[in-house]
Amino acid sequence: MEKQIMEAKTPVEKNQDYIIDITGLTSEGMGVGKIEGFTVFVEGALPQEQAEIRIVKIHKTYGFGKLLNIIKPSISRVEPKCGIVKRCGGCQLQHLSYEQQLEMKTQSVKDAIERIGGLKDIKIHNTIGMKEPWRYRNKAQFPIGMNEDVIIGFYANRTHQIVDTSKCIIQDELNDEVIGIVKQFIKKYNLSVYNESTGKGLLRHIMTRKGFKTGDVMVCLVINGNKLPNEKVLIEMLTSRIQNLKSIVLNINTKQTNVILGEKNVVIYGEDYITDYIGEFKFKISPLSFFQVNPIQTEVLYGKALEYAALTGNETVIDAYCGIGTISLFLTQKAKKVYGVEIVGQAIENAKQNAKINNVDNVEFILGESEKVIPDLYKKGLTADVIVVDPPRKGCGVELLDVIADMKPERVVYVSCNPSTLARDLKYLDEKGYRVVEVQPVDMFAHTGHVETVASIRRR
Repeated sequence: MEKQIMEAKTPVEKNQDYIIDITGLTSEGMGVGKIEGFTVFVEGALPQEQAEIRIVKIHKTYGFGKLLNIIKPSISRVEPKCGIVKRCGGCQLQHLSYEQQLEMKTQSVKDAIERIGGLKDIKIHNTIGMKEPWRYRNKAQFPIGMNEDVIIGFYANRTHQIVDTSKCIIQDELNDEVIGIVKQFIKKYNLSVYNESTGKGLLRHIMTRKGFKTGDVMVCLVINGNKLPNEKVLIEMLTSRIQNLKSIVLNINTKQTNVILGEKNVVIYGEDYITDYIGEFKFKISPLSFFQVNPIQTEVLYGKALEYAALTGNETVIDAYCGIGTISLFLTQKAKKVYGVEIVGQAIENAKQNAKINNVDNVEFILGESEKVIPDLYKKGLTADVIVVDPPRKGCGVELLDVIADMKPERVVYVSCNPSTLARDLKYLDEKGYRVVEVQPVDMFAHTGHVETVASIRRR
């Protein structure tokens, strides 16, 4: 009854068709318009378009519409290169010209910093794009399912329904070959695939990694069990057809969860890692390691972070959420000493190995939560001239932001994958005596709504 009353008060009705003018685009790539002042989000629609839509969901202050027909197309609309882009949830913006994608991402960063952060007159540069924004990803994760046949692909947008695919044009070409081999293997031995509803079935996901500069390849099969039947056959199938295959790993995940990777890895061929380079630095990458998925743009992003750090060779630097030490090692080129802090044990082990293989001795990696470790270091007398943070999408914990303010470093460099939490944290630091000097968005995820950003922050 309450739901019916709520819907009755809106100027639109569910399952009814309307004409709408699209005036904006969300950070996820959904068109936004209004019907009699009521906000409606429309997947696939672009600004400056007039469209016919069907209302499919209504909330109190907004609704969602299904795009039925484009009456007046945007001049920025292009034909997607991928044939399944409307069903697959991997790319949200292939129908928008790449130039306009970059403009949209710049605007999304500006909007977040002004609206959420409340910060005006910040110098926000245009998003740095790619010369060739296709086939750029060095890591892919494909869920495995069963319909009438084995299906391997990506989840449809906002669902866990797998869209079967034989190729993905933002992934490295090796993935097309791996998908075909694994499908053939599953069918040949009639292997069971994982069912999310029941928690039964063996094969859950395929994950691949490829070194951009080395060409090293890792194939990781996520299984709901402890052993893969006929694994020697799969090894032969993969090694005979995949060039530079250095590692085949079984990742054990027996929990009924949406988390893709489990904590245990079993190597069935080669090493438990591959190697790649960012700039001049060589990195060991294990199945659980975080490593940026776009190697070309990663060098751009980290180069900008190093520039904003403005190191002279005399500084002590703390790198929070350091992962496997990628940014930390970049910073060691011009810092006196770098401390990297990371909560994932395997990542810290990789970071220490990466420092060793690159003959870097002015860095120390510490295992633990940045929000706890860095305040503890400060209590013990450690201070930093520069602090770099590269947090997950949820942003920095307030405990870390508070200790940054207490420690009073001259410069803070904030690397972010989420403009909203970046803006929130910039506002907090602004209130604690820091000012944002400039912000540089970098397009790490072409044809999606995501954008990476690095901010230069100085103490007043």
